[in-house]
Amino acid sequence: MTEPTLLVLAAGMGSRYGGLKQMDPIGANGETIIDYSIYDALRAGFRSVVFVIRRDLERPFREMIGSRFENKIAVEYVFQELDELPAGFGVPANRTKPWGTGHAILMAARVVRGPFAAINADDFYGANSFRVLAEHFRSGSTDFAMVGFTLGNTLSEFGSVARGICSTTQDGFLESVTEMTKIVREGTGAVATGPDEKSLRLRGDEAVSMNMWGFTPLLFAELHERFLEFLRNHGTEEKSEFYIPSAVNEIVQAKRARVKVLRTPDSWFGVTYRQDRPFVIEGIRKLIARGDYAEKL
Repeated sequence: MTEPTLLVLAAGMGSRYGGLKQMDPIGANGETIIDYSIYDALRAGFRSVVFVIRRDLERPFREMIGSRFENKIAVEYVFQELDELPAGFGVPANRTKPWGTGHAILMAARVVRGPFAAINADDFYGANSFRVLAEHFRSGSTDFAMVGFTLGNTLSEFGSVARGICSTTQDGFLESVTEMTKIVREGTGAVATGPDEKSLRLRGDEAVSMNMWGFTPLLFAELHERFLEFLRNHGTEEKSEFYIPSAVNEIVQAKRARVKVLRTPDSWFGVTYRQDRPFVIEGIRKLIARGDYAEKL
């Protein structure tokens, strides 16, 4: 089996966070969340990494992030830009938002040739999450995969978050994933607002997508067709985004692929808001004290 590639989605500006959160240190010796992700991926058996970044961030990203790994793992860069569009489509005059995670993954089609995991740069997923994905790839399965986290463990205390709420079959395959762009904690559960602006009460134990996926290159052709459809329907809008959970949901509904949901007990840490950062730092400190990580990676 071809050793899997780690695809890191790092083109976001972190507008709610107030800065380039991908480069913010959160470890005891200045480690970033990306450092921990790649460390865990290496331990799990990944042997190459592709960063999806913006062109204007290339130099600082290479200097501050990429240079840490170039002597440990094969590193490549691809770029997500607003004008990276199929022929016949253009960028609306007032649009500044990126086209979304589905578009970001599509940018890697020309460099990824084998099985790959796709993750967000600003999410801490935990060592077990990378292990279960690597085991899925090693099994020889041609199915896609998604690491499913428990909703209650993924919420911020400081504002709403976006999550893909999943339903699964009895044998653990994804039936559907619904992207909820505004989820806030309420007691032991949560309240979500969907694309239709309707509210939905959640228990808190639902499986959610944190954009930690396992794919084969067959995904790219499926994504391309769905991105074309997205552009035909929403390409003139200023803020609509092509989300990978929504694209995967369409692929599943069309029976073009199956997605195995790999549940993980790992805690998830994220820095959606700047106020989240102290909680992430404290969470990392506890994992170091427990022996999961060395104080200096």
